[in-house]
Amino acid sequence: MVFSQEYSVSGVFGVVSREDCVADLFYGTDYHSHFGTKRGGMAVINGDGFSRFIHDITNAQFKSKFEHDIGKMRGHWGIGVISDYEDQPLLIGSRHGRYAIVTVGRVDNLSALAEFCLSRNSTHFSELKGNEYNQTEVVATLINRA
Repeated sequence: MVFSQEYSVSGVFGVVSREDCVADLFYGTDYHSHFGTKRGGMAVINGDGFSRFIHDITNAQFKSKFEHDIGKMRGHWGIGVISDYEDQPLLIGSRHGRYAIVTVGRVDNLSALAEFCLSRNSTHFSELKGNEYNQTEVVATLINRA
């Protein structure tokens, strides 16, 4: 089976724990690294706010890119992602509060959804790659409209 960029796969892993979740997040996200080979990211939240790290894993294993970061992270809630498309997780500030978000999937009408949001004067998009909208940012914008 051959995957094009349109149909490549990625992975997402989340943890909620009574204790620090960083080690579980690190190993759980690493487990998904065989799904994608471009970008990896992790975010955790604690009483001081978010800690987030994103790295290019094109030419190196996930573990080697993040092993130094996990010592700087502490939290009880975390999310990790392996993505073939964009840098994630995104940290979003909205009227709903601050949150970290990732997406894994394919939104066929991404441009139409982005144009819908822009036509309502509701936002701007800053995570553009060429003329393409960042899927995760568009999904966050739709969530924030609720």
